Amino acid sequence: MNDILLEELKNIPILCVEDEEGIRKVVVDTLKYYFNEVYEASDGQEAYEMYLEYKPKIILSDIHMKNCDGVELVRKIRKDDSLTTIIMLTAYSNEEYLMELINLNINHYILKPLNLKKLNEALLKYLDKANEPILLAEDLQLNLQKRELIYKNEEPILLRKREKEFLELLYNQKGMILSYLDIEEELWASKEMTSHALKSFIKELRAKIPVNIIKNIPQEGYVLKEKN
Repeated sequence: MNDILLEELKNIPILCVEDEEGIRKVVVDTLKYYFNEVYEASDGQEAYEMYLEYKPKIILSDIHMKNCDGVELVRKIRKDDSLTTIIMLTAYSNEEYLMELINLNINHYILKPLNLKKLNEALLKYLDKANEPILLAEDLQLNLQKRELIYKNEEPILLRKREKEFLELLYNQKGMILSYLDIEEELWASKEMTSHALKSFIKELRAKIPVNIIKNIPQEGYVLKEKN
């Protein structure tokens, strides 16, 4: 994997779930080569609690574990979250069994034993997906990696980090309201978000966007206007 791709992974949080301590240590040490933010859990229950607290973008999990296995972990996560990338480690190559995993909406599976080649393939697939532009409205795309809005054939509009993250959150809600609390927790994590600060932020962001895509729901939050 080249240096540019490695740099893209550095600031992405990942959670490793494995009940065998020796194996988990090896996998975590390997992941730390790619990622700055690596969390680890010894079973599905602990992993779910860490998922709720740290919101990793990628989860790399074994399947058979005591106290909530990997399958149950995926079921819990997928109840409300279809976006987090889930990569499963399995010792099984049975086609019917692997289809069951795919039906649980996992993104990738790796047959054990895990090695660098298999891990690289999974991470490259993640980057390919992450680099796909998001369609916010007709003729309006968001490039998350470059932090740019692209409208028709006009010059790209450069966004600040918080602006890009806000639009990504709106898109991920898929028609549901992005609450003020969610915005504060996700975008103002290090300090309190005042109503004045939020209104100023939204006003400046709207001024950058060539079409009106941000709808305010009074006393609740914001939604992304439906594409025509």
